[in-house]
Amino acid sequence: MHELYTVAQLRTIEQAAQAPLMQRAGHAAANAALELLAGLQEPQVLVLAGPGNNGGDAFEVAANLADAGIDVAIIHVPGTPSPECARALARAQASSAQFVQAPRRCSLVIDGLFGIGLARPIEGAALELVNAVNAMQLPVMALDVPSGLDADTGALVGNSAIHASHTITFIGDKPGLHTCEGREYAGEVMVATLDIGASQFPPAAMHLNDPGLFATCLKPRSQNSHKGSHGNVAIVGGAHGMAGAPVLAARAALLTGAGRVYVAAVDPGPAFDAVQPEVMFRIADTFDFSSAALVVGPGMGISPNAERLLARALGANVATVIDADALNMMAASGMRPHAQCILTPHPLEAARLLQRDAAAIQADRVGAARELAAGTGAIVVLKGSGTVIAAPNGRVVINQSGNAGLATAGTGDVLAGMCGSLLAQGWPCWEAALGAVWIHGTSADRLVAGGFGPIGLTAGELPGAARAVLNALVARPGAPPQS
Repeated sequence: MHELYTVAQLRTIEQAAQAPLMQRAGHAAANAALELLAGLQEPQVLVLAGPGNNGGDAFEVAANLADAGIDVAIIHVPGTPSPECARALARAQASSAQFVQAPRRCSLVIDGLFGIGLARPIEGAALELVNAVNAMQLPVMALDVPSGLDADTGALVGNSAIHASHTITFIGDKPGLHTCEGREYAGEVMVATLDIGASQFPPAAMHLNDPGLFATCLKPRSQNSHKGSHGNVAIVGGAHGMAGAPVLAARAALLTGAGRVYVAAVDPGPAFDAVQPEVMFRIADTFDFSSAALVVGPGMGISPNAERLLARALGANVATVIDADALNMMAASGMRPHAQCILTPHPLEAARLLQRDAAAIQADRVGAARELAAGTGAIVVLKGSGTVIAAPNGRVVINQSGNAGLATAGTGDVLAGMCGSLLAQGWPCWEAALGAVWIHGTSADRLVAGGFGPIGLTAGELPGAARAVLNALVARPGAPPQS
């Protein structure tokens, strides 16, 4: 499993290591830079070195690259260096690296301005330097974290940060590199543990999402199975004018393996789905909510009848996904989910549930998801770049699959339908959330790789791609058959 650690945890590990970590970081980053420069004729490197320990790392990198014969220029933003930083500066000064005053065109920029200790927005000459480097649109390798990015939250510390193409992060990986602005600013993330032994790391409560986390649920189907073996899903939604949302969710549930799929419509709508006529349509007022895993909210509206249906769905006490309008009604009414629920809010819906604004949610996505999961007792899927899945016990997983093509109407309905499908097939809530989010994002990645996006990718294209992704996962050799 790919562990994630907070800044506080990493500082404790660093203090206990009692090793020359700055030198190790310099060697690791220089080797990574040399790999990026491989094959280039007469490569040039510009190193940005700040006033703190991140700057010390940068000096070590500069000296190592200069010793390897690379043409290195250093821009130093001075401060009061620690003894270790002063030694690294002296080493850089003794090398063939040149100290310069302004950015120059080069093959690679090394960002060592500000690391995990940055507590206030970048300003003054350092801000001008950040903006100038970003405007040059050069390959950039950030040391530990792109300068200006919060390593815990992925939010910007102010309004500007280095836009890196690569980040080599030290000791352990950080959640902020993988959610909110982190995916945009960190680029490809490499981890250098600096030879710190695994025994010195505390148990991790945060991980990156991976099929290994839900592998026990990935089982091939028995030949001796039937539609009843794979569960029923009912999509509760579809108020007047919004019938498309539950249809998208239903198609997603059907193509990710549910045995029977119903749309339990709030208002009279279509009699059948011409694309997927296997989907059955019922009136929500008379549907038996105890007969299926429920997905409540797509296109549901916020009418008094919709609120009554939500209360009845929660009272059925079956595996349930709460999405979209159902989340807003829950926030307004004070209704609470039960332990078999998955909540799938986007940031604004999460803000309503936590009674704050969306900016506060985005400022600490991990903290918001944890708070919401602990307060409701449900699994929470906080959607967005680097979707955060949180459990009531504080466990967090950040998802890395997916792309900007998902920023279009209906993709959330598809995700909700996938969650409901996996629940109907017997997956526990935690694994169903992890699996649905990973498959949903990977489906978008495969579509984009095939030329279908990200611009113009539609929600309706996702279910077919998801079917292929799920079958590829289940087809791994050695998996036992499912009865």
